Amino acid sequence: MDTIPLVHASLGAAELAAVADAFSSGWPAGQGPRGKALETQLTERYRVGGAVAVSNCGAALHLALLALDVQPGDEVIVADYTFPAPAHAVRYVDAVPIFADVRADTGTIDPQSVADLIGPRTVGVIAVDTVGLPADYAALTSIADRHGLFLVEDAACAVGATYQGREAGALAPVACLSFHGRKGITSGEGGALLTTDPVIAAHARLRSSFGIESIFDQAKVVGLPIPVFTEIGYNYKLSDIAAAILLVQLGRVGELLDRRRAVAAHYAELFADEELVTLPYVPQDRTHAWQSYMVKLDPSVDRARVAADLRAQGIGCGHGTWACHLQPVYETKQRCPVSADLFARQLAIPMHAELGTDQVERVAKSLRAALRAAIKQ
Repeated sequence: MDTIPLVHASLGAAELAAVADAFSSGWPAGQGPRGKALETQLTERYRVGGAVAVSNCGAALHLALLALDVQPGDEVIVADYTFPAPAHAVRYVDAVPIFADVRADTGTIDPQSVADLIGPRTVGVIAVDTVGLPADYAALTSIADRHGLFLVEDAACAVGATYQGREAGALAPVACLSFHGRKGITSGEGGALLTTDPVIAAHARLRSSFGIESIFDQAKVVGLPIPVFTEIGYNYKLSDIAAAILLVQLGRVGELLDRRRAVAAHYAELFADEELVTLPYVPQDRTHAWQSYMVKLDPSVDRARVAADLRAQGIGCGHGTWACHLQPVYETKQRCPVSADLFARQLAIPMHAELGTDQVERVAKSLRAALRAAIKQ
């Protein structure tokens, strides 16, 4: 029986040709001509003051906090129900992540939880567009402005999604994208920092390259320019090979998103009368990028048994994402009950642009049977 993977990257001949061009160019490393072209396209697409292409979204988050001058001991409120990258980035700068609970219906950060957590050491908020669904930015922006806090959008999963007519990635003064292999567009690994402030972009670009200007640019200067290291930086550059792939993928955002939307719509139709799952909810003022498709199982269902059943049939599935406050690395006594409940009950089923109609129907049929076989006694 053919397997149906949970995720699958949509890469083809055009991307392969772009890689071949990068190979023959003589400059496969970072901050070369393709990286610059990618940053230009991102700046234009998102109508921001600057874009910095980097090795991954975690790097973008780290650079954002450095550029925003987060200091050791500062508190940054982060969405709890997500991959732990935002909280990790806060720890990278020796600050303290404070976990905000999420909405039960959307899984996105709850603005009221954010407001309740603000204290004298709070300097900012990192909101997350949970598995592709934008957070409540009108409310979050109002809270941040009222208390003098920065607001960062973690749009890692949300390329192509919208909130009140604006594209995810342009919903806060600083935003971070991911181009990991399971995202809507991908170069295998990769990310970007987007910002309305060119000064923040320049700071992030310098810190992404060990604290010096682009070697590619300096190689074109007549004479012998010797870089001067004025501050500690990191090797967060995105290779020109990856940038070449992303230049192609950016042109395919609409096509790939339409295919994911069709899969999501088909799932919604097939599970419309299924009492043992709750389907994803998308408020009317936003659209979903469908990086993942997660259903919430009824409390009577043994999720581990369902997953084992599906995987035995060659159907990929996963737990969804994390309730970060429960991870031992953070050693926190905070409680986020909504996030904890979602972490215990949600199940991710196959979602990518390469899924065929027959595969979607097979997933639905197999999941329905698995649910009934896994009802707790």
